[in-house]
Amino acid sequence: MDKVKSKNLHHHNGLVSRQRREAINRHRGLTIWFTGLSGSGKSTVSVALEERLTAMGCRTYRLDGDNIRTGLCRDLAFSPEDRIENIRRIGEVASLLRDAGIINLTAFISPYRRDREMARALADEDDFVEVFVDAPLEVCESRDPKGLYDKARSGAISNFTGISAPYEAPHEPEVHLRTETQSIDECVESLIAFLIDRGYLDSSLVAAAGRGGFEG
Repeated sequence: MDKVKSKNLHHHNGLVSRQRREAINRHRGLTIWFTGLSGSGKSTVSVALEERLTAMGCRTYRLDGDNIRTGLCRDLAFSPEDRIENIRRIGEVASLLRDAGIINLTAFISPYRRDREMARALADEDDFVEVFVDAPLEVCESRDPKGLYDKARSGAISNFTGISAPYEAPHEPEVHLRTETQSIDECVESLIAFLIDRGYLDSSLVAAAGRGGFEG
């Protein structure tokens, strides 16, 4: 990772701490990092989870691959070097959102383990939850509305993960979803159960959502 080039920088701390923000939010700041092949269901699951968390009264923000590449990372292509920089920038944004006490959900292929570990290294030990959204390549291809896999196989798209570029699956993700056999609702329920079990969410938030809303 490149070092900061300017030496005349000093971090300016405000009066509002992350702990105060989290107390207001009634939950911790957290990054939920979805990784998997194109078409595995990362975006679909992250959208559904964000909706569920918001219904529970959580403060959330979702970062998605195409959305980021049309703005923050619009100057990057898909070379290995550009992929590294893409994930570095996303990791830094996720870090800012954690400091704001927000549960941020990132949905990116992020094919290289070292890059995902780089993003994790910006977080405290338990502020980063890696979610492997797992589906066989043939299933991902069958879900491809944009025809990207066909273009990749024909050579029209280069450096396409799973076809002409590698995907390094996580060795020990915090959560492993299998979207070939699990429905979206089942994936979301698995994630909510994990977040409650590990203390990221208070079960009272779930109860509030069950009563039809959150007050606070």
